[in-house]
Amino acid sequence: MKIEELYSCFVKSTGITTDTRKCSKGMMFVALKGENFDGNSYAGTALEQGCSYAVVDNADYADPADGRFIVVDNVLLALQQLARYHRRQMGTLVLGITGTNGKTTTKELVATVLKQRYNVLYTQGNLNNHIGVPLTLLGITREHEIAVVEMGANHPGDIQELVGIAEPDCGLITNVGLAHLQGFGSLEGVIRTKGELYDYLRKTGHSIIFLNVDDHSLRDIAGGLKAVTYGQAPDAVVCGEVIACDPYLRFRWRKQGGAWHKVDTNLIGRYNLDNALCAVAVGCHFGVSPESVSAALANYVPRNNRSQLTQTECNTLIVDAYNANPTSMKAALDNFARMDMPRKMVILGDMKELGEATCVAHQEVVDMLAHCSIDEAWLVGEAFAQTEHTQRTFADVEAVKVALQAEMPMGCCILIKGSNSMKLASLVPYL
Repeated sequence: MKIEELYSCFVKSTGITTDTRKCSKGMMFVALKGENFDGNSYAGTALEQGCSYAVVDNADYADPADGRFIVVDNVLLALQQLARYHRRQMGTLVLGITGTNGKTTTKELVATVLKQRYNVLYTQGNLNNHIGVPLTLLGITREHEIAVVEMGANHPGDIQELVGIAEPDCGLITNVGLAHLQGFGSLEGVIRTKGELYDYLRKTGHSIIFLNVDDHSLRDIAGGLKAVTYGQAPDAVVCGEVIACDPYLRFRWRKQGGAWHKVDTNLIGRYNLDNALCAVAVGCHFGVSPESVSAALANYVPRNNRSQLTQTECNTLIVDAYNANPTSMKAALDNFARMDMPRKMVILGDMKELGEATCVAHQEVVDMLAHCSIDEAWLVGEAFAQTEHTQRTFADVEAVKVALQAEMPMGCCILIKGSNSMKLASLVPYL
């Protein structure tokens, strides 16, 4: 089936689903495969539940007499091609976002700011991979004026693949740091992969990037691109500085040569200054008023265990347990050490996907702990257990829960950070 024919079926449907548990009347079911499932086997069920079409790549699961079955060579490839075709038909301006740390928060902040003036579609949750990006693009309607699309990467070539689908008009890389080294191999591999966004935009010849001028790695690979700069450097198009972080970030910003604007945010951590300034730069470039930019940032409340402040009956918690890598872990510890809070405690979980760098990276974190003004540290996981330190260690989160039932911390400010697979967010009800 040609992409034009598939698209004509898509526009007749009420949306895309890849899960028979989320079927609504008139939707198009796309039978993706995974390590432990074959979506083809669920195609008939999807039609029974009200889907108008089922896209499969195994004809054995398709009734040739039933025109609702659409057989393609490769379902995933068809989904990606359909998304690109739809993106071209809509003509909506697409802003692509990637980076090692902060891309989801930045995406949320940018979308929040742009919504002050535009009808914006933006990546929901963490749908930022070779499946999530197409699903996001297929959600664009004629009413959307800007689409903010987050792009994640674990291996070289991942961003190249995603920009080939999304075809962004402009883009930003939040930063580059040590993450997913098991896939990238080195920091240089991370930089090259994230830089694939710049490479694509450079080829188009007319694209804009939003560039953090304080990040030397990004400046080094941004040659030949028209940049709207932001950062703490006074010559940036948008510059800013931290006023306080006690515990929420308060900062001020201004456009080059303009007046200062102060913002009291609901964000924990001075490392969020760059994320906020990026949203300011994007908003100003697209004509959002300074007052609306500041109001949007002040009203934004983070979710999904990303630097969330939670007050329990016993303690104050800073829950940053969605993800962790050496760069973000050190930034979180540095910020926490600077905070003027009584009795500070950290519960840190292993950082995953670091490959050969695992031992060194975890040792650097515990070495940093020794010089932080933190009263107590609990370390969770095998990687931390293998480091040299004097802190308390736990095999897994369940062992931490047992300890908390026996000796509940009281009156503490507790930073909880680790890779999502460590499940540290499940500790919140115990604290």
